[in-house]
Amino acid sequence: MYASRELSASRTAEMPDTSHTVGKERPLTAVVLTGFARLLPSEPLLRNGHVLAISSLVNAGVGALFWLFATHWYDDEIVGLSYSALSASLLLANIGQLNLNDFLIRFVPCSGRHTRKLILTCYTVSASWSALATVAFLALVPMLASGLGYLRNPAVGVWFVAATAGYAVFVLQDGALTAVRRPGWVVAENMVFACVKILLLAGGAALALESGILASWAGALVVSLLVANYLLLRRAVPQHEKEAPQAARPPRLVGYAAADYFGSLFRMAAYTIMPLLVLSTLGAEQSAFFSLAWIIGYVLFLVARNMGSSLVVEAVSRPERLVEHGRRVLRHSGLLLTAGVAVIVAGAPQILRLFGAEYSEEGTTLLRLLALSALPNLVFSVAVDVLRARRRMRLVVGLQIALCALVLGLAAVLLPVLGITGAGVAWLFAECLLAVPLLIWRSRWLIPARRTTT
Repeated sequence: MYASRELSASRTAEMPDTSHTVGKERPLTAVVLTGFARLLPSEPLLRNGHVLAISSLVNAGVGALFWLFATHWYDDEIVGLSYSALSASLLLANIGQLNLNDFLIRFVPCSGRHTRKLILTCYTVSASWSALATVAFLALVPMLASGLGYLRNPAVGVWFVAATAGYAVFVLQDGALTAVRRPGWVVAENMVFACVKILLLAGGAALALESGILASWAGALVVSLLVANYLLLRRAVPQHEKEAPQAARPPRLVGYAAADYFGSLFRMAAYTIMPLLVLSTLGAEQSAFFSLAWIIGYVLFLVARNMGSSLVVEAVSRPERLVEHGRRVLRHSGLLLTAGVAVIVAGAPQILRLFGAEYSEEGTTLLRLLALSALPNLVFSVAVDVLRARRRMRLVVGLQIALCALVLGLAAVLLPVLGITGAGVAWLFAECLLAVPLLIWRSRWLIPARRTTT
C-alpha cells in the first residue's frame, strides 16, 4: 500500500504554505505533484483529510485490481477461504493493537520529544497482544470457523501469527504518519503495499500455489513495514520532536486508551466478523461474492474515517474550533460521498462484472446497499470522532456497541433468508437507526470542547 519516492513532493502536498521555498530546479514529478496539491483545499483539516481519502481510493483501486487477478487466477473457493482468513487476521490484529492507532492520532501531536518512545511502545504492545490473540484463535478454530482449519498446520500457523502481528504494526504506522501530518506518505506507503501484492500474486499463480493469495499479502506487508517505518522514524519523527516544545510530556491516559480500545473492538467486529458470518452461513462461494462487494463498498466508509482522523488531529491544537470543523466535515464529506454513492449505485453491475458475470449477478444489490449505508455512516463516524476529541468516552463506547449489535444481529437473521443481500440490508438499517437520532439531537454532541494540553 505505500511508496517511498518523491518525499519532497509529498510534503508539498501536505504543507502548502512552504511550497514556495522549494528550489527552482525541481524534478518534474515534484512540479506535477505541487500542481496537484494546489487543487486541494488550503485548510489543513480538509487538505489532510482529502489526502488520506485519496490514499484509501488508491489503495482500493489497486486492491480491487489485486482481487480481479485473484478471481481469474484462483478458484472461487480459494478466493473465499483466503478472504475469510485475511478478515480473521485483520480482526485479530485490531483486537491486539488495542486501538492504539486512534490513540497515536490523538496524542502524538502533543507528545513532543517523547514521540519516538510513544510510537515504539505502542508497536511493541500491539504486536505482542496480536500474536497472543492469534494463538488463542488458532486453538479455537474448530469451534469458531471450521472452514479455516488449514490454518492449524504448524507452518501455516506460524506464518499466520507473524503476519497478524505485523499487520497490527502496519495499522499503527498509518496513525503515526497521520498524527505527524504526513498523509502524503500514507498514499505512498499504500502504493508500495498494493503493487508488491500484485507482483507476488502473479508469482504465486505462475507457480500454481494454492496459498498464493495469502503469501502475496504477507510478502507485501514486510516490504511496506520496512519502507514506511524507515521514513517515519528516520525522517518524520525527528523533525516532529525537533519542532515540539521542550516542555512537552508524554501523555498518561491509560483510562482513555482502555475505553477507546473497548469501544473499537465492537466497531471492528461489525466490519470483520461479517465475512466469517457469511462463510459459516452461506459457504465459501457466497463468501467470495460478498467479499468483492464489501471491498468496493467499504471504500466509501473510509472517506468518513479519514476525514475524522484529520478532524481529531486538528482538534488537539484548536479545540475551540471543534464544532466548526465537525460541521465542515459533515457538509464537505456529505457532498463527496453523495457523488460516490451515485456512481456506485448506477454502475454496480458493470463494476462487479469486471470480476466475472457471477459476481455481478450475485453481488449487485449488496453493493448498492453498502454504498447507500455510507451516507448515514458519515454521521455516525463524525459523531464518534467529535466525542473522542472531547474525551466523552462513554458515548463513544455506547455508539460502537450499538452498531455492532445491530449489524451482526440483523445479519444473523437476514442472511439465511436473503443470502448475501441480507448483509447489505443489515448495514443500511443499522446505520440509519443510529444516524437519525444523532442528527436530531446533534446539539448534544456537536458542542465546543474544552482546551486541554494533551
